Amino acid sequence: MIKKKVCMLGSFAVGKTSLVRQFVQGIFSDKYLTTVGVKIDKKTIELAGEEVQMMLWDIAGEDGFQRIQTTYLRGMAGYILVVDGTRRSTLEEAKNIFLRIDEMDIGSVPHVVFLNKIDLTDEWELKGEDIASLNEIEARAFKTSAKTNEGLEEGFLNLAEMMVKQG
Repeated sequence: MIKKKVCMLGSFAVGKTSLVRQFVQGIFSDKYLTTVGVKIDKKTIELAGEEVQMMLWDIAGEDGFQRIQTTYLRGMAGYILVVDGTRRSTLEEAKNIFLRIDEMDIGSVPHVVFLNKIDLTDEWELKGEDIASLNEIEARAFKTSAKTNEGLEEGFLNLAEMMVKQG
């Protein structure tokens, strides 16, 4: 079995915890629970006939006052930047997180972006040009919903394939 550490990163209240709960347990709750520090879950998936255990580190969100502790990022094989489609500011925060990780001396780390809350498209602030700007951080974007499970399997599997390819 291959084991890979994956960090869930983004602003506060973008849906990191809800995405992990939906992916791991198939559960969605409307109740907002603030993550303090880090919460770790596991899910084993099959990829090309091989088992891959994803250790999902749900890390407390960032805002203007609180930054992600870089010690949580040590040993990560990949990461997911989560953006709330209903809050454009969370896209800029995700790009800033990418730039800080890029500046760390850890080499190239596979990553994807989850544009979350696709079930609320009427409330979306993100436009096509915003999504196109993700080319700056060389990330494949997946429109996801923790509520409906849309895009989750595809996004997590894509990241798992990149991590396994990298070794």
